[in-house]
Amino acid sequence: MAMSNDQVKEVVRREYSERVESKGGCGCCGDSAERAHLVENLGYTAEQLEAVPSGAQENAFGCGNPLSFADVETGDTVLDIGSGAGIDCLIAAEKVGNTGRVIGLDMTPAMIARAAENVLEAGVENVEFRLGDAENMPVDDNSVDWVVSNCVINLAPDKERVFSEVRRILKPGGKLAISDIVLGDELPAEVLESVDALVGCLGGAVRENSYLQTMREAGLEKVHISARRVYEAGDIEGLLNCSCGDGEGLLERYREALVGKVWSARVHAENP
Repeated sequence: MAMSNDQVKEVVRREYSERVESKGGCGCCGDSAERAHLVENLGYTAEQLEAVPSGAQENAFGCGNPLSFADVETGDTVLDIGSGAGIDCLIAAEKVGNTGRVIGLDMTPAMIARAAENVLEAGVENVEFRLGDAENMPVDDNSVDWVVSNCVINLAPDKERVFSEVRRILKPGGKLAISDIVLGDELPAEVLESVDALVGCLGGAVRENSYLQTMREAGLEKVHISARRVYEAGDIEGLLNCSCGDGEGLLERYREALVGKVWSARVHAENP
């Protein structure tokens, strides 16, 4: 039976609370505790990671590095949707400098607490974290220069509402840089109904053209994808094994429907 939107959010909140409280685990591309994974698969640089506390690296559950393709400048205000343990907020904080600010938004109290610890350890003062839902952001209208997000919007049940909120909070001419999981085709029903697939950033993902169309319908412009990392069998297994269920079995039953038809995309857009 399909879960309601509220049930989906509760499952996601519970699963990610357990991950951060265990100080590590798997993310949307495999074992996020490995620095080599962050560099080789997600696109972080060694220099960026040197300035990030180990607690933020160990709990990095993303599928890319949105700050690598966001032209954030000194003095900008940046909002990170689904900021998790704070790795992207810390990288953004260095880019915006003392005259800018970074807002991390997350719906999981445990993530907010861990992120605050990591920011304190890093000695960064221009980052704040807010507890809230991406579908109803506690952020003022027309107040943000950049919105970034790393493998989170796929988890949101109402993506139309998320992108409407993005349009609301962005300043005129503000920009969006997202790393997210999208699909080349519809998923089998058993995968869609799997908690493993949901919390592994696969069950809530949508087809690429639908994702981009939702952004356009929200009023965003210059919507495009600049790069894709297509997932092979090992990547898919990493997604599906984030919980303690039948991830490997799902991969074996639906290998043809999954391998090569799921990818992490670099998504760009701009507010009029």
